[in-house]
Amino acid sequence: MMIIIPVFQVDAFTDQVFHGNPAAVCLMEDELPDDILQSIAAENNLAETAYVWTQGDHFKIRWFTPTVEVDLCGHATLASAYVLFFKRNYEKQSICFDSRSGPLYVSRKDELLTLDFPKDNLVPVDCPAIITEALGLPVQVCYVGKSDYLVLMESEKQLAALKPDLHLIAQLPSRGLIVTAPGDSCDFVSRCFFPQSGIDEDPVTGSAHTTLTPFWAERLNKLSFTARQISARGGTLFCSLEGDRVKIGGYARLFLKGTIHLDR
Repeated sequence: MMIIIPVFQVDAFTDQVFHGNPAAVCLMEDELPDDILQSIAAENNLAETAYVWTQGDHFKIRWFTPTVEVDLCGHATLASAYVLFFKRNYEKQSICFDSRSGPLYVSRKDELLTLDFPKDNLVPVDCPAIITEALGLPVQVCYVGKSDYLVLMESEKQLAALKPDLHLIAQLPSRGLIVTAPGDSCDFVSRCFFPQSGIDEDPVTGSAHTTLTPFWAERLNKLSFTARQISARGGTLFCSLEGDRVKIGGYARLFLKGTIHLDR
């Protein structure tokens, strides 16, 4: 039996292709076995592949890196909403995704898509020696959230020049490491390293901003931010803290569409 899956590659958190974070979005009729989903993600070889299928009046979503399934992924959720809104003509102004992290919502206003995700809870900790060794630079403060360590550096220039030891970061007991600093032309900037999940540096990480937004809300005493992830591809996010939720806005652009053929 031949299974045919429509697939879209979307650049998320950008308004132009070749920037932002690329994600594959697979529109499923039914859920497939985990080993097949993992194999497709490995074949796509992108930071994330999202699988989406309808369930009642909302959608189910799962995310896989080339090596593991993850609990939360912002850019692939944004990419999935982009496909449903703009390529599948979903008529409502908000989409509900059922995920391993609970219900996730994406709303649209013209071309701007806004994620509604649960806020991360941060705990200040003494910076593990492995982090300072991996970065080779002083860390101002260190926190740990649900999935990642978060450390603060002095400046955007310092962060942009950072060349961390990814082998050391991979030894952290976490999904990875978020490094942030005040922005020169925005509220804050960040870079995200996830070698534990097969992603040395993620181009733009929506889920990390559920951690970054409450962190900067406390430091800057404000609730709304313009943020930049200053990876090689780069991306822009519009974030706000609303109680125990974080709103993360961004644009997306389609790069390619096609079909996956599975002979089972």
